[in-house]
Amino acid sequence: MASGSKVWTVYGLAATVLATMVARKAMITSWKVATGKEPPQNPAHPDTSMGEAVAWATASGVAVGLARMLASRKAANYYRRSTGHLPPNLEDVNV
Repeated sequence: MASGSKVWTVYGLAATVLATMVARKAMITSWKVATGKEPPQNPAHPDTSMGEAVAWATASGVAVGLARMLASRKAANYYRRSTGHLPPNLEDVNV
């Protein structure tokens, strides 16, 4: 079980990191298309308007969170098809 746990950890981490990178890139591109300017580098900076900061934080947070969740689900599904059981941290979850 230990080697399966290590495989899942690496596979799950890789999937979520890749999904985060893709979602972030998509959000930056979408923001540029929608607003015509770069997204705020730091929404907490006082020179960034409150509306822009809230819009960026909300949109990017939802996009990244959703991408990570979908990637984790896909990775868990692949792991289950490959091994015949769910990853160790998902086996005990009752749906």
